Amino acid sequence: MADPILSKPIFQNEAAAFEYVEAHIWPRGPVCPHCGNVDQAKIGRLNARTKPSKKNPEGIVRHGLRKCYACKMEFTVRKGTIFEESHLPLHLWMQAIHMLNSSKKGISTRQIQRLLNCSMKTAWFLTHRIREMMKPADMGNVPPLGGLTVTVEADEAYIGATTGKKKGRGLTPKHPVVSLVERGGAVRSFHVPNVRAETVGTILASTVRKQSKLNTDESNLYSPIGGYFAAHETVNHTYGEYARGETTTNTVEGFFSILKRGLYGVYQHVSEAHLHRYLVEFDHRYSNRAALKIDDAQRTAITVRSGKGKRLTYERTREAQPSAA
Repeated sequence: MADPILSKPIFQNEAAAFEYVEAHIWPRGPVCPHCGNVDQAKIGRLNARTKPSKKNPEGIVRHGLRKCYACKMEFTVRKGTIFEESHLPLHLWMQAIHMLNSSKKGISTRQIQRLLNCSMKTAWFLTHRIREMMKPADMGNVPPLGGLTVTVEADEAYIGATTGKKKGRGLTPKHPVVSLVERGGAVRSFHVPNVRAETVGTILASTVRKQSKLNTDESNLYSPIGGYFAAHETVNHTYGEYARGETTTNTVEGFFSILKRGLYGVYQHVSEAHLHRYLVEFDHRYSNRAALKIDDAQRTAITVRSGKGKRLTYERTREAQPSAA
């Protein structure tokens, strides 16, 4: 059954989609991406069409076209954003962004392909660009997790198959992932080259405030860094202990449950080259979840705003071929 929300104008009408994106990329009005002009008196809206063709004798309306009279250059809201150089209509972009934000365990490339009636290559590249949007708009100023009286749970998981052989190949190795979850807050996940105390400790020290309380399992990975924080409590899974009062890692394990169900059940196979992009996707949805009073529409708006100043070319993503997921 089709999502009834997709009948809204921004998902069906190009003019409405442009208006929506402009409102989030340019909250104070258009900004010329060529010269940086913000003087609205020197930026005009143009009513233009493409050149006539046999298919479109009158041409196609160029939605959102503007001209900066300071530098004499034309532009749309696509320029200088993740939408730049994309031939896909903006209302179809909005459909895909909404679907990736509203599907708790993700949505496969094939499903996006069917939804947009496009090629698999287009759908695959599109979803990776949306994952690029899901990164915080300012990666250099992402606040650390935790704080005074705040608990952060840390754990590691291994992504990939270890059973069964592909024809002509050996066992598929698993890829280690370390996730840090702030109770009642955000999650940060990292694809790490190895699971060693030094590697994990560096991530914890740079991502979690030292005033925080750290909860982990009994793994020796966390012993060296544990003293850096206000407190370090552990549960011993080896002996069947999963909670002792407020001491537990059930929150981060719950996140891993969502992550694995999505990667194995929806995407089926994720290459190591792109695993970090999928981690961003699942982190984004979890960090902007309903429990934090953020709904699908707000999550979509956050994604659109984060598209400013970002580019992801096909050359940067073609190292791993699209899978059938």
